[in-house]
Amino acid sequence: MTAADAATATGRPPGRLADNIVYFGRGLRAAGLGVGPGDMLDAVTALETAGVGTKEDVYWVLHAVFVRRREDHEVFDQAFRLFFRRRAPMEALIAMLSPAAPARGEGKDETALRRVQEALFSRVGTPSAAPASTLEFDARLTASLAETLRTRDFAQMSAAELAAARRHIAQLRMPDDAAPTRRFRPERHGPRFDLRATMRAALSTGGEALAPRLRGLRRHPPPVVALLDISGSMDGYSRVVLHFLHALSETRRVHSFLFGTRLSNVTRLMRRRDPDSALKAVGGAVTDWAGGTRIGASLRAFNKDWSRRVLSQGPIVLLVTDGLERDPDAVLEAEIARLQRSCRRLVWLNPLLRYDGFEPRARGVKAILPHVDEFRPVHDLASLEALIEALSAPADRRGRRRNSR
Repeated sequence: MTAADAATATGRPPGRLADNIVYFGRGLRAAGLGVGPGDMLDAVTALETAGVGTKEDVYWVLHAVFVRRREDHEVFDQAFRLFFRRRAPMEALIAMLSPAAPARGEGKDETALRRVQEALFSRVGTPSAAPASTLEFDARLTASLAETLRTRDFAQMSAAELAAARRHIAQLRMPDDAAPTRRFRPERHGPRFDLRATMRAALSTGGEALAPRLRGLRRHPPPVVALLDISGSMDGYSRVVLHFLHALSETRRVHSFLFGTRLSNVTRLMRRRDPDSALKAVGGAVTDWAGGTRIGASLRAFNKDWSRRVLSQGPIVLLVTDGLERDPDAVLEAEIARLQRSCRRLVWLNPLLRYDGFEPRARGVKAILPHVDEFRPVHDLASLEALIEALSAPADRRGRRRNSR
């Protein structure tokens, strides 16, 4: 949609108001919000109808039109402050809405999200009302894009880089770590003699020929149980890890649990074939996204209500959290110890390990660390590839914890 289309649809002559709103809406859509042409028309109509006179009024009118999910608030907030960070365009917009309204100066500038910057000034065309930007040489373009993407922190990726990272995750070769089960299958050179199959085969010859039948243990990839922290400090990493879990579910059974202030089982929602549709359904079902963290209470709820259901086949448990517990107490250490005893292998994925000077000083980290089998980072694509290699390799003996970076 263009400004002329918006003006025609609203029955008004084209002007900078429609041009600015359409450009701003296209930027939000490029940054990941579900903004369509109808929303842009509604925004133009709402601004002209409300008769607003301050920047705060403009903010909340557009917020009411464009923001539908809790997780979209941060993107909208950064985009609005970035787009209207200059005083002159803001005063012009207010003058078009209410000429008698006094102009107000803008407060302290805030640093905008990188993906919002690229969405507003790179992915969509710059209108006449947008401030001119200076093109500078970017030395990052001289490096290999693929290698740069592998080592870029998830929390610092732009919208385009996150999309490329999700495509890369979908193409990853998942771990080949088939483990023996308790069930048997026929094998030509199996280690066990199958009397029942041998006697059944002898019936076809009337018992004259007795060819021995052998069997061996079935081998299947062990299931994975993922406990994923979705608190505010983990928001930049939890969504990418969910894409990884969705790709992992193509080759094995994956049980996905999210926790912030409460535990949520999203396994059924994650079974949708399209990963974007699955994550959208998860975002709509979970109410404590980007909130506080109660690791101990969440692990206690899991051990009480779900452990017998999902830990019966010796799964690998992935605990994805930074360990920053809101209410650290003895409950956390007791529950994480119980979880380790109930699974085949407990792997703690912590994005804080990306820092070379990381030390386990937080009480939550100290409580969890002694009870995990492996301690690994999860902040970029390279760390996910290292995780796949670790899962493919034979596990260390219980009690021998590896701290890998």
